[in-house]
Amino acid sequence: MLKNFWYALEFGHRVGRTPVKATCLGQDFVLYRTGDGTAVCLSDLCVHRGGALSMGTVSGDCVVCPYHGWEYRPDGACVKIPANPPGRGVPKKARVDSYPTVERYGMVWAFLGDLPEDERPPVPHIPEHGDPAFRAVHYEMEIAANYERTFENVVDAAHTPFVHGTAFGNPDRPEVPDFEIKQDDWSAEADILLSPPPPGGLWSLLARRRPRPEYVTVTNGWYLPNVVKLHVRLPFGDLILYDFNIPLSQDRTLIKILGYRNFFTGRWADGNAVKRIEKILLQDKPVVESQRPELLPFDLPDELHMRSDALQVAYRRRRAQLIGQGWWVGGDDIVTGDGPRRRATVIPSPARRDNPELARAWVHKARSGAGAAPARDPAGEPEPSEEATP
Repeated sequence: MLKNFWYALEFGHRVGRTPVKATCLGQDFVLYRTGDGTAVCLSDLCVHRGGALSMGTVSGDCVVCPYHGWEYRPDGACVKIPANPPGRGVPKKARVDSYPTVERYGMVWAFLGDLPEDERPPVPHIPEHGDPAFRAVHYEMEIAANYERTFENVVDAAHTPFVHGTAFGNPDRPEVPDFEIKQDDWSAEADILLSPPPPGGLWSLLARRRPRPEYVTVTNGWYLPNVVKLHVRLPFGDLILYDFNIPLSQDRTLIKILGYRNFFTGRWADGNAVKRIEKILLQDKPVVESQRPELLPFDLPDELHMRSDALQVAYRRRRAQLIGQGWWVGGDDIVTGDGPRRRATVIPSPARRDNPELARAWVHKARSGAGAAPARDPAGEPEPSEEATP
């Protein structure tokens, strides 16, 4: 899993004044809106006793922990501890990670990493959003597979005739002609010629008076860290799907889809569009869930590659470069404890870089139970009790 990227965590219409939980990279987050409508993303873990902030409420611009009522501002700082008597201050360490957010394409995005603003990769561009010629639908499905397997599946043109049959591919013409890739640091796209199946259902009404083409151009693409694009140019219009492959954990992925079409653009056709998207995912689901190994190998020679796999190979090469830069989730990002839920991810937020003296202050560290030695800071001195800090 890759950190230091913008991740679309939730559809914007689902985020309001009631806290909601979102999971990505194995970490839980809480999303809510301030009084002026700005989306906020914090770590979903009260620093006091580990309560889930997503189970709490919103007061003003703060989220309130449901356990002891601690209130956290959008920047992650605790500003109220109800149990404190008058005159007692709030410890500096009483804070949670706060992640930068933007709202684009009807999605709430959070930057999961600690890079300064001028070093962050861009949010992927979706030109169809807001274009009056296109109608959009939303869909989501959870898959019991690693997100890189679901990610690569969409840009794999060769599987189409076999997994999707005549619903989307043409089993009688499975060849994938050679194609060229256009790539930059954060994305790659290719126009691929595929033989289409005969249109069925509602779409056959539009295709009735048009000759069936020998090939249709399908644009497949990926956008780091987890977005893939499928653009099918049908004889009667364009269907464009953007898949957001959200890694809930190493073995579970939540796929959120924005689907755009410039035909049958009335609301009445939305249900049919959603059914077609669902059908595609349900065909992919058992195949992707059965893939072994479950995780992508780190070395290219560990799997066999064909010319038709060029988009996947381009992704794996770029992935290897980012792993070399330290952008892979692991090491200090993983906290191991002593209970049933003993492993968790803690992605550093920009505040850790901005406040090096507090960089480890609000992390729940692994403890070995009663009688354990007190946690020590990087200099080797025991950390003071947060409850006793003035």
